[in-house]
Amino acid sequence: MRNTQALWKDQLGMRFITMAAPLARAGARRVRPATASLVSATMLIFFSAGAAQAHHGFDDFDTDRLYYIAGTVSQVRWGEPHSYFTVTVDSDLPADTPERDLPDGLQDAADSDPINAAPSYSGSHDELEVTIAPPSFTSMWGLDRELNDGERIEAVGYIGKSHDDEFRPVVFWFEEGKPVNQVLNEELPATPLAVPYPTGDAPSADADQASPSASADSDDTSPTAVWATLGAVLVAVVAGGAFYLRARSPRA
Repeated sequence: MRNTQALWKDQLGMRFITMAAPLARAGARRVRPATASLVSATMLIFFSAGAAQAHHGFDDFDTDRLYYIAGTVSQVRWGEPHSYFTVTVDSDLPADTPERDLPDGLQDAADSDPINAAPSYSGSHDELEVTIAPPSFTSMWGLDRELNDGERIEAVGYIGKSHDDEFRPVVFWFEEGKPVNQVLNEELPATPLAVPYPTGDAPSADADQASPSASADSDDTSPTAVWATLGAVLVAVVAGGAFYLRARSPRA
C-alpha cells in the first residue's frame, strides 16, 4: 500500500511538472517583453530628466554679458536638480574681475579673456539669488561639500533675463581662491560682448515686475515642477508594468 501511494505521488508530481513547464515558458515569454518595455520606459524617463536639467542651465540668463560678484552666502538650498543660495553683494567691489586661478576647462583664451575682463556687478540689488550645478556635478568640478551660511565666495557669471536678481556663475571661488567650474561642456555657452558692454540691451531692473500673464506665458518652468512631473510619470510606468505582469502571469 505504501509503495502504491509513493508511485501515485511520483506520477502526479511528474504530471504536474509536465503541465507546468509549458506554462512557465509561456509566462517567461510574456514577462520578457513586458520587462523590456518597462526598462525602456524607465530609461526614457531618466533621459528626459537629464534633458530637462540641461534646459535649466543658461537659457534663462543673459549670456551676452559676464559680471563679477563677491559677497557672503546665506539661505543655502543644496541638492538636485540645482543648488541655490543667496549672496549679499559687497558694496566695494573692484572695477572688474580680480586675478584668480581658473579651472582647467576654462583656461583657453576664448573663455579666460572674457572672464578676466568681466566688469563688477553694478545693478540695483544688494542680494542676488544664485543658481549652481547640483552636488553630483560640483563634486567633480572642485567643490565636494555644501557651502555654509556666512561663507564668502567670488563668482563670474550671468544675470537673469526676466529676473535681474538672479545670477548663474560660469565659475566661482570659495575658501579664498579655490575655483569651481560651472560650465557643463567646459566652454562658455556664448561669446560675450566686448567690454564696455553697450547700454540699452541689458536686463532691466524692472524686468522682474512682469505681469502674471506674461510670466505664465514664458518658457521658464520651475525645475521642481519638471522633476515632480517626471517622478509622477515614472511611478505610473512602474505601477502599470507591475499590474501588467501580474495580470499576464499564469494562474495557479
